[in-house]
Amino acid sequence: MTIKEAIKERHMVRQYTDKAIPTDIVELINARIAENNKKYNLDLALVVGNSDGIGSMAKLLLSKTVNNYIVLAGTDTHNLDEKLGYCGADLILYAQTLGLNTWWVGGMYNGKGALKNLGNKDVRINGVIAIGYGRTQGVAHKSKTAAEISEYNGNAPQWFVDGVNALLYAPTALNKQPFVVKGNGNKVSISAGNGHFSGIDLGIGKYHFEVGAGKENFEWDVQ
Repeated sequence: MTIKEAIKERHMVRQYTDKAIPTDIVELINARIAENNKKYNLDLALVVGNSDGIGSMAKLLLSKTVNNYIVLAGTDTHNLDEKLGYCGADLILYAQTLGLNTWWVGGMYNGKGALKNLGNKDVRINGVIAIGYGRTQGVAHKSKTAAEISEYNGNAPQWFVDGVNALLYAPTALNKQPFVVKGNGNKVSISAGNGHFSGIDLGIGKYHFEVGAGKENFEWDVQ
């Protein structure tokens, strides 16, 4: 399965089996995390064998069935949340290609518990991602239409259409899909509202659009 295929296959999963993640799969995920950390100067980390970074409310929803998670953390810069969203999207989709399931735990994480597992304590954590083998593969949620979140100046090229379609599969806080995408020539702008998780959502959205459209076909229009 490719990352592009994983976009359509991946759904939120809250119920997991007790199957441990094999060592070779852990190594692959850690290698992917290391790549993201180096490229984006982050402190992402995979935690296996405990759930101390998952909040009590989330554990109720998970029925205490997951004992692995990814910590979303990094030095507190102006664009930290966007980078966490972007790299988090990469990791949940990569996990899907490896046969794993995930749930992006937004506000229901335990920051103090997660911090125990990081070497660098001088970071800001904004979420964790539960990861493991789901009892099901999850189900698709109701989605907005392409027309509701996007517009293109003129006839939209296929890469723009494909980018928007991929974006519609992106997980967002409270499933609000707050994206507004505009295209003009090969320039694309995207926004994700101004809520508490808007930075995270923006990063997730950018990643999905890039996978769908192909980064070689357009440039982000920095406002």
